[in-house]
Amino acid sequence: LAAQLSQPHPGLVTGILCNSAVFALGYKVLRKGLTPAGVAHSWFLGGSVFSAFGAGGYVLVCLYFILGTLVTKLKLEQKQKEGIAEARSGQRGPASVWGSGIAGVACALAALATGNFDMWQIGFVASFCSKLSDTVSSEVGKAYGKTTYLITTFKLVPRGTEGAVSLEGTAAGALAAVLFSGMALATGQVPDLASAGIVAAAATVANLAESYLGASAQGRVEWLTNDLVNMLQITLAAAIAVSARLALLA
Repeated sequence: LAAQLSQPHPGLVTGILCNSAVFALGYKVLRKGLTPAGVAHSWFLGGSVFSAFGAGGYVLVCLYFILGTLVTKLKLEQKQKEGIAEARSGQRGPASVWGSGIAGVACALAALATGNFDMWQIGFVASFCSKLSDTVSSEVGKAYGKTTYLITTFKLVPRGTEGAVSLEGTAAGALAAVLFSGMALATGQVPDLASAGIVAAAATVANLAESYLGASAQGRVEWLTNDLVNMLQITLAAAIAVSARLALLA
């Protein structure tokens, strides 16, 4: 098991065992950001990622969870008073888990099934980079945004409006994307600086698309929930990154 831990792609047995140990030891910490059902669904996510992308990929998911949870708490009382705080004080349920992780899990399972780890790995990284960047930009914008504009018309709108952007939130989100892609490079989840750049760019494009979709359709289309929009966003980020990586290698 110790030898398998150092492998970039440990496989299902090692991934499930290590992920289960982390969840057992860290359950109280996980409950700070997840409902009990959210923890259960996250177990599947974590096991898939560890199996396919090893400890480095797992660290990135943990980084997303920790930073995403912390940034949700920024000026929480103020956001609650304004009615723009996340439900359950930011605790995530199963729908939010899959809204954040379905693309990453799909990339992990595709990598395990095909053995083409390098191609799917960049998609996995881009999906979580995009979601962290989106979470940071949204929560910083709701907490500190002085002026917020609707991305489709650039009309002034209240903080927390779907599809609204602010300078503070946008800058924080871009910084989060750069730092996350840098961490992916440092942990070996992307092979080079060009790939890290692809990840950050894919995340940014997907975030803008998510804001546009939120402003133009979310709220008007009944079935287009926030979690579904998030799924579309992270899937787009993964698809852009994988396509760009393939084009770079062609």
